[in-house]
Amino acid sequence: MSTSDLLLSVVIPAYNYAQTLPRAVESVIAQLNERSELLVIDDGSTDDTPAVLADLQVRYPGQFRAIRKPNGGLSSVRNRGIAETVGRYLVFLDADDELAPDAMKLLCEHLEQHPHTGMVIAGHWAVWPDGKRRKHLPAALPDERLERLRGYLLDKTIGLANGASAIRRDVFRLGNYPENFRNAEDIPVFSQALANFECTILAAPMALIYKHDDSMRHDIKQDCAVGLAIVEEVFDRGRVPAAMASLRRAFKAQRCLSLFRGLLSAGQFAEARNMYRQAIGTDWRVVFKTSYTRKALRLWLSGRR
Repeated sequence: MSTSDLLLSVVIPAYNYAQTLPRAVESVIAQLNERSELLVIDDGSTDDTPAVLADLQVRYPGQFRAIRKPNGGLSSVRNRGIAETVGRYLVFLDADDELAPDAMKLLCEHLEQHPHTGMVIAGHWAVWPDGKRRKHLPAALPDERLERLRGYLLDKTIGLANGASAIRRDVFRLGNYPENFRNAEDIPVFSQALANFECTILAAPMALIYKHDDSMRHDIKQDCAVGLAIVEEVFDRGRVPAAMASLRRAFKAQRCLSLFRGLLSAGQFAEARNMYRQAIGTDWRVVFKTSYTRKALRLWLSGRR
């Protein structure tokens, strides 16, 4: 079978996760077949990742590829993965997560039944450090693509996670992962898939996603570095149809509120005040989001600076 017949490419970005990397790699290797491939990309790790990868390649000769690149952030790794693989669909699995048993079998069966899907949205298991688990399964998708984008960006009724989704290669013709972002880099890609392509639901867990406090999702410094540029990236660079610009203002206001909450939690009170002002200036209706309004009132009344 030629490489052009490959259905799935799994890419594992690895940066200083030497301890958990074998778990992620082995969860994929156990499920590989003649229509799938695995690529691990070491993003200039400074821990034992190179040695761990070398050992894994000895233990599993010829079963996966590994490359090392200078550190450039998660977006640069994913974009390199797009360039280096050939599968029709890509799955990006974080190095601290793992594929659920039978995930690739279920995914391949789903793709055979839905050959035109641009993105498969699957479920996942959330796993906490104490071993507690919770299953998350995706809800049915709205028929209209505008409503799908609204559900993802605004209403949060559509949850998406790397490792628990598969993206068709031609989705990336509209744009790769923005390499100037060190956080929230998947939002523009997920948005363009929902807004422009048929998407389907796989109602089964595809990954085990491990929760921990040092995740980039909890990094307010990186959140602020991205700031409101995420709004321009989604709406102003051809990633979503111009007809969907009606969501832009509400998304910007919501982004302001999210940054307000993060800054407040980090004790950056002046910056938090400014971000709440920007939220109101963007869309005054945010005052009806009472949880944020209460936080803002307490901040102003406290006089904290």
